[in-house]
Amino acid sequence: MKNSIPEKRKKLGLTQEALAGKCGVSRQTIIAIEQGRFNPSLPLAFLLTRALRARKVEEVFDG
Repeated sequence: MKNSIPEKRKKLGLTQEALAGKCGVSRQTIIAIEQGRFNPSLPLAFLLTRALRARKVEEVFDG
């Protein structure tokens, strides 16, 4: 699944480790999601959206 996590994360000054901590997952999970190798569950997608200060999941994930 294509996403804009790296761009949004860097814009907020968050490391992968910091984002992982906010969402309760490992850094490896964040890496896999950013690279499109792992599709997050809907609850995790909402957590990521909130942590990245986006208003809608669609602002972070594209299909």
